[in-house]
Amino acid sequence: MRAVIYARVSSREQEETGYSLPAQERLLKEYAQRKGFEVVKIFSISESASGKRQREIFNEMLSFVKKNDIKVILCEKVDRLTRNLKDAVLIDDWLEKDAERQVRLVKDSLILHKNSRSQEKLNWGIRVILTKNYIENLSEEIKKGQMEKISEGWLPGIPPLGYKLVGSEGHKIPVIDEEKAPLVKRMFELYATGDYSLEKLVELMYREGLRTKKGNTLVKSRMASLLSHPFYYGKIRWNGRLYDGKHQPLISKELFDRVQRVLNGKATQNTISTFGFLRD
Repeated sequence: MRAVIYARVSSREQEETGYSLPAQERLLKEYAQRKGFEVVKIFSISESASGKRQREIFNEMLSFVKKNDIKVILCEKVDRLTRNLKDAVLIDDWLEKDAERQVRLVKDSLILHKNSRSQEKLNWGIRVILTKNYIENLSEEIKKGQMEKISEGWLPGIPPLGYKLVGSEGHKIPVIDEEKAPLVKRMFELYATGDYSLEKLVELMYREGLRTKKGNTLVKSRMASLLSHPFYYGKIRWNGRLYDGKHQPLISKELFDRVQRVLNGKATQNTISTFGFLRD
């Protein structure tokens, strides 16, 4: 019988404590071999995947098993397969449409199918609820930690171009990137003159060596976003609010304000040019 493997790691801590994707895949491959299943595809989600990407991979997996008439999904545990009630319902719907379909949760010693006993379904339901509660609690703790870091004056995330993170894991702080910071500062200074459109500034800064963190060209929207980022003059913007930061500012508030006036002025000019507003 053909099967797919679904593996997920949702945090770096899990990677470091035996829940790595290779470890999960190895466990499930060995299980498949013992039970006589042919693994036709492996779906893996790393801790770095966004929530949107995790959702996409889960949907890809379900679409694949439906399209290719795969009867078995192999997963390590309930909390590796689903993190919310919506996904659990989708799994239940998939099982209900074919009595041969199975979800095997190896470490939970749980095999689900259309005709599973009520006790097995209860076990599944309880584990789904506990997983959902764990995720919600984890989210609350993460938000609490983020606000604590902000209250201390530090950004709880990745700083913008021109800064880099230094320090030990869990205690990293943003410092100026000596290589890129001068280029970012020059970008602000040039745009503040009002002599450059975003298109021209993108081209110029690329020639001078300003790249994204992946080495690509800054697109117009990305440059406009950077030019509007208060982090550069010492503030932390988080959930629509501004907080004082302890990091070293790259530019002055005065320069930042001049850039905002140019940005807003060019936006108004573009609107007038496009729609013909304010014509005599």
